[in-house]
Amino acid sequence: MEIKKRAFIFFLSLILIFSCSSKENYTDSKPSIYLLQLEGMINPVTSRYVVEGIEKAEAEEAECLILQLDTPGGLDTSMREIIKKMLNSSIPIVVYISPSGARAASAGVFITLASNIAAMSPGTNLGAAHPVALGEGEIDEEMKAKIENDAAAYIKSIAEKRGRNAQWAEKAVRESASLTEQEAIEMGVIEFIAEEVEELVEIIDGVRVTTARETRILKTKDAEIIPVKMTFKDLFLHSLTNPNVAYILLFLGIYGILGEFSNPGSFFPGIIGGISLILAFIAFQSIPINYGGLLLIIFGIVLLVIEIFTPTFGLLTAGGVTSLILGSFMLSKSPVPFLRISLPLIISMSLATAAFFVFALSKGIGIQRKRPVTGREGLIGKVGLAQTALDPEGTVFIHGERWQASTSGETIKEGEEVEVLAVKGLKLIVKKYERKEESK
Repeated sequence: MEIKKRAFIFFLSLILIFSCSSKENYTDSKPSIYLLQLEGMINPVTSRYVVEGIEKAEAEEAECLILQLDTPGGLDTSMREIIKKMLNSSIPIVVYISPSGARAASAGVFITLASNIAAMSPGTNLGAAHPVALGEGEIDEEMKAKIENDAAAYIKSIAEKRGRNAQWAEKAVRESASLTEQEAIEMGVIEFIAEEVEELVEIIDGVRVTTARETRILKTKDAEIIPVKMTFKDLFLHSLTNPNVAYILLFLGIYGILGEFSNPGSFFPGIIGGISLILAFIAFQSIPINYGGLLLIIFGIVLLVIEIFTPTFGLLTAGGVTSLILGSFMLSKSPVPFLRISLPLIISMSLATAAFFVFALSKGIGIQRKRPVTGREGLIGKVGLAQTALDPEGTVFIHGERWQASTSGETIKEGEEVEVLAVKGLKLIVKKYERKEESK
């Protein structure tokens, strides 16, 4: 009985030692910081990336999450999804406008103000949050005022919740006000300026923050920074929201389809062209475009395809290229610069298309003007031998074939050389061939 008692005490001691050891190891483990990088337009793809990144950091009980931001703005619905997740996060969210030269404009201002801690790199700027309608129809003044008032109220509530300058926040919406990093920290819009992420991690160590769940003091010293990258699928979909990429895909599709029509059965140009066109139209769903411009581009494609099958000596080609150029200039329908197609790109693509078809047209016309070298027309100007005397009719031998021939009145002896003047049915009109003396 005494032995059993001692064995029980021994095993109990082992359990206690193991528990204390595990707890000590857990306590001594390094804190983790999740790092997300959002560059470019805020859209459903980037919204999903940020929301999923926060959820992953919460599940791993990270010390905090840093969102490195460089954006010209984006869609209101996507921005609100990100902000909603940030305000209800159980871990602190740090928004860091970086690297130097980066900006947080429009929707980026809302996201920055919604963070627990906001920081900027030297040489960055924040502001210009005036809402811009990205839809198809024109918006009257009353609706514009409603959208502006809604955005102003929303950004003020966010700034007040995070204890930031609500007056400037409203000014950023109503007057498109912007700040440098020094002005932002002086006006109480951000908390810190840091050269790089590692410096920011050191600066925020010991800072008290309040999340949706608790108030805590950040312990970021010697923390492990865990980068969270976009998946290849998300990067690809995100690239499609660039209007310049969509425009290039559109023209790749045009060239591919035209190449397939020009060389039926080659398949490769048609496959590439079809895929490019589909991707371009998918991209246009998330970019404000003028459908009149898109119809002009499609009409231009139709004219160029018809030109391939029914040559009109350049008339349809000229109309098609003109339609493509006009449609390209009309395609973009956004007052926001980052949602407009680059003017140099439109000019270069239009000129390249025009040059290609002018070159192809000139080659086609040149071929049509060439003297025929086959068939009956190809016999004109050929030289043969008279098989019989022609007075005025007889037989000649040309290109290994015997032909019935007649002259225009002259007599040609057997064995003399003849030159074909014309072909009438199955009879050749010939004359005596006169050799030109070679110049000495």
